Amino acid sequence: MATAELQMSPQLEQIHGEIRDLFRALSNGFQRLDKMKDSNRQSKQLEELTGKMRECKRLIKELDREIKDEESKNPPEVNKQLNDEKQSMIKELNSYVALRKTYMNTLGNKKIELFDMGAGVSEPTADENVKVASSMSNQELVDHGMKTMDETDQAIERTQKVVEQTIEVGTQTASTLKGQTDQMGRIVNELDTIQFSIKKASQLVKEIGRQVATDKCIMLFLFLIVCGVIAIIVVKIVNPNNKDIRDIPGLAPPAPSRRLLYLRDPQ
Repeated sequence: MATAELQMSPQLEQIHGEIRDLFRALSNGFQRLDKMKDSNRQSKQLEELTGKMRECKRLIKELDREIKDEESKNPPEVNKQLNDEKQSMIKELNSYVALRKTYMNTLGNKKIELFDMGAGVSEPTADENVKVASSMSNQELVDHGMKTMDETDQAIERTQKVVEQTIEVGTQTASTLKGQTDQMGRIVNELDTIQFSIKKASQLVKEIGRQVATDKCIMLFLFLIVCGVIAIIVVKIVNPNNKDIRDIPGLAPPAPSRRLLYLRDPQ
């Protein structure tokens, strides 16, 4: 159905155009794939086409949301045309998905034959019960496409949960590391304080040692002085007539010896 025949909002037209561009790219990609003979190039081409199909599926879901949002604004005929166009796109996407499976199976058989080393015809690896796009009805294609979309959405949701859990673990780890860094900073500050206190204590001990040494010297001088004074006193007492030693102030000289006279009575 041509875009000009549909009444679309600018947003719907943009999404619709992007989907059509992807369909053209898929068609050209599969045509180039038919001409490739190298299995490695075919595998790379299939990976690129798979990425385009994923993007196409995302845009179709976005188109479906936009159609539902604008459903109340459009007349029933326009809504029917838009839904038909959406179903047509889903059918076309599913045909490319089925075509990709066919190429994948063929490519898988080729790889098995390469490793079989001429032992005979390799057994088919594809499921024989899988229906190709040409043998499926429109409703079956739609159901299969929706099922594939749901499976992809579930896989994306699981991936998002894993990413959220990883981010949460990373946040907790960063918080723990920050706490440990702060604790290490406090420990370093405390060590600096202790080192400064040790230095001050060492200086104080040295000062006290110097004061004790000074006090000991003073006590020694006082002891020598006292000893000298005692020696002088002893010398003065033993030899009071020694003129070489001056009298000690406040100390009286020794009293001269007195002689007692004895008088006899006359008879």
